[in-house]
Amino acid sequence: MPVDPTAAAEMTAFRWVPPMAAGLVRDLRVRWALEEAGIAYRERLFDFQHLPADYLNEQPFNQVPAYRDEAVQLFETGAIVQYVGEQSEALLPREVQARHRAIGWTYAALNSVEPGIMNLAIIDLFYPGDQWAKLRRPGAEEFAQLKLQRVANWLGEKEWLEGRFTAGDLVMITVLRILRHTQLVAEHRNLAAYVARGEARPAFQRALADQLAAFERHQPEGVAA
Repeated sequence: MPVDPTAAAEMTAFRWVPPMAAGLVRDLRVRWALEEAGIAYRERLFDFQHLPADYLNEQPFNQVPAYRDEAVQLFETGAIVQYVGEQSEALLPREVQARHRAIGWTYAALNSVEPGIMNLAIIDLFYPGDQWAKLRRPGAEEFAQLKLQRVANWLGEKEWLEGRFTAGDLVMITVLRILRHTQLVAEHRNLAAYVARGEARPAFQRALADQLAAFERHQPEGVAA
């Protein structure tokens, strides 16, 4: 479903980010969820270096995305994805156990997996030449690998974490993609295939295309894509 400037649902995002972040900014999770649910949305785009002061009234941590529609105003991708999922069985099954297992995996992705992965990514992408980062990196990689192994062990030969695609898979896959600058996910055959299955979904492809289209429209002159 294309971005619709007249849609009731609205999400915030950045106009442009450096290439290393393109395709990873967290609004992608919300775009993907909305696409899976078939809900049209409009964008409100900001300069990532100069968010307006009153934006803190919507997002207390000055991050994207924030979300609002005729019923709610939300921040934090986990909460937004869960809210969208509550409107579509495509993301959250109706059966109680399956529904809450899917929600549980969204929490696991954000609380048990993402912190270790982000710790490593920050070292690699922002401080690769710093002495402290060189000393810290082996431990950070070991911790990230432990989290990947736990997910790989659970996934096994299944297509999805709980038998069918849910919001839990959507969030987990976006977390695993943060390590695209490494080979750590690729070292686990089943995780690499799992991420590829998520990225092959038409809703993901549309969400990614819309995020990248905004960056392309607002790319600064003289900056390579």
